[in-house]
Amino acid sequence: MPASFDDIEMGQVVSLGELPVDPAALEAFIAAFAPGWPLERGAPDSMIYAMWCRLDAASALEWPQTKRLGVDALRWARNPPAGEVLRGRMTVMGKDPVGEGKGIVIAQHDLLDEAGRLVFSCLTRSVFAR
Repeated sequence: MPASFDDIEMGQVVSLGELPVDPAALEAFIAAFAPGWPLERGAPDSMIYAMWCRLDAASALEWPQTKRLGVDALRWARNPPAGEVLRGRMTVMGKDPVGEGKGIVIAQHDLLDEAGRLVFSCLTRSVFAR
């Protein structure tokens, strides 16, 4: 999405990259933030959200996104096991100019597992430079 607000298209799909559910990171996350969560259940919801945040933040470094206004409609579909590689994508659902220098982009973000099944999704509203 290295494009200004005016060049972003409705329905555009952008890759957010890939990230494995690292076995050591999963164990450390459970110990620190989800005590009592059984390792055999896979990554807890909070870790999945943290993984999406990492992919999203790394992707946005290259974009003319100036501010995240909101993250809504969070949905968790499954808890991937250690070793699973998750792939992130963003789909532009709407956009609205809010002045000469900026606009708001509404997007759906998804994390998919190796089989293409939905793991996590959310909606975002972000300010992009024009």
